[in-house]
Order: sequence, then structure tokens, then C-alpha cells
Amino acid sequence: MSEADTIIHGVSVVIPAYNEEDAIEDAVRHVMDVMDGSGLEYELIVVDDGSSDRTAEILEGMSGIVLIPVPENRGYGASLMTGIRKSKYDLIAITDADGTYPPEKIPDMVHECSRYDMVVGARVGDNVHIQTVRKPAKWLLGNISSYLAGRRIPDLNSGLRVIRKDLVQRFEHLLPSGFSFTTTITLACLCSSSLVKYLPIDYHPRIGDSKIRAMHALDFLILIIRTIVYFNPLKVFIPLGSAFFVLGFTKFIYDVYIGNFSETALLGFIGAVLIWGIGLLSDQISRVALGPRKF
Repeated sequence: MSEADTIIHGVSVVIPAYNEEDAIEDAVRHVMDVMDGSGLEYELIVVDDGSSDRTAEILEGMSGIVLIPVPENRGYGASLMTGIRKSKYDLIAITDADGTYPPEKIPDMVHECSRYDMVVGARVGDNVHIQTVRKPAKWLLGNISSYLAGRRIPDLNSGLRVIRKDLVQRFEHLLPSGFSFTTTITLACLCSSSLVKYLPIDYHPRIGDSKIRAMHALDFLILIIRTIVYFNPLKVFIPLGSAFFVLGFTKFIYDVYIGNFSETALLGFIGAVLIWGIGLLSDQISRVALGPRKF
């Protein structure tokens, strides 16, 4: 039996909520109805992340949930970690409070986690509503991540997933407090050879206003590169050094052709060697930091 072949004793469902008064009650009751009918033992943890609307008031009037109020807004990732730290089961399911994800998929994802370390709901179903303005950035970030991780990633930052609690704890020092939480845990699991499965899901129109802004795309890109450098720095430094080498070599050929040598070609070669050297040093540091892997 592999490390991921585990007996399922129950699941802790964690829902972060920030200013979701229009959707929170229906979203929470939907999850409760699904889990009640699944036959699984579960707890439902809702983290109110310092909401300034009626979200906290609505949650306080609901029974059957573990409500964790946070006095001020700290971010999506911080809310998830707050709920995960308070959870009592070894499996963690996360979903959003805005009614976009189908909770009906959670039981199937939980059962799949008897064989996998993480199961992700990939928003590639027949009924997927993603704002058109976000699709180019989502496509670009997804392809960059797939290349750097060495595996096709159908959905980089899906907010519906089930994951082993010890895996979250293993990477807790890497997980940001903002929206990049799901992106980071995805890349961390894939780059550490954890078993990850994607299940197609639908994605419904959001109720209320989205908290994600255009500026977050740059944050996601920086985080992707940072995470890959942590796990596999050569994926970044070898292509970057190669680009400098090609530029230097091209300039060198041109200088030979015109008979006028310049320092530009030499700088290209030196830049390539320096970047490759930094990459090799980073790779050694990464191996030491990650320690021996378990298979």
C-alpha cells in the first residue's frame, strides 16, 4: 500500500468567507445537504475573514457549522490556514462561499483521496462561466506553470479541492495569505512528486462581486516563478542562461561577419555562465532544503 492509500475516517470542509452576504447562506446549506447525504463523517468550518457586511450575522444564526470569526481581513489563504489548523480530520476539502463551485463533487473527490494526495476540481466541464477578460491571463499562467512543473495542469488555481492535511502542513511555510494559496499548493504538490488527480467540474456564475483584480495576475506570475525556483530552479535558470548565450553567440557571428568585435557578445557569454552558475548553486540549496523525498 502506498503512502496515499489511506482509510477515510472523515473530512473537514473549510469555507473562507469575506463579504459574501448575498451567497453565504445558500452556499453553506448546499454543502451541508450534500455532505449529509453522502454518508461521510464530516465537519463544516466557515472562517469569516473580517467581513464588513452581514456575512458574520448570517453565519452566527446557522447551526451545524464551526464558525471561526476573524476580527480583520487577512486574505483568502490566511483564512484557509486558520480553518485547517482548527480541523479535526486528516482530509481537508476547500470550496468557496460565492456559489461558483459544485459541492456535489466533494464526496467523489474525498473517496479519490484514498489513493491520491490531492484531488482538484478542474473547471473544464460543460457548464463553465469564467469572465472573458480573465481567460488570456489564465491561459498564459496555466501554460507557464505546466512547462515549469513538467506536467499539464488543467486548472492552476481551482478553489475546489480535497487534500491531505499533513501535505498542507508540510508546505505551510510556502503558502501565501492571499489568493495565491491554491496556486502555490498545486505547484508544491506537483513539484514534490505528490499524487494529484484532476476531476472535471462545472463552474457557475458568481453571486456578488469578485475579490480578484487584474493586478493579481502579476502576483500569480511572480509566485509561480518563485515556487518553481524553490523546487526545481534549473527549470528557470537553464532557459534564461541559454537565452543570454544565444544572444551572445548571435552577436559574435555578426561581429565576425562585419569584422568589428564588440564587448556585447562577451557580455552575453559571461551572463549565460553566471546565470547557469547561480542555477546550479540554487539547485544544490534546493536539494538540501527539501531533504530526502519519500516515495
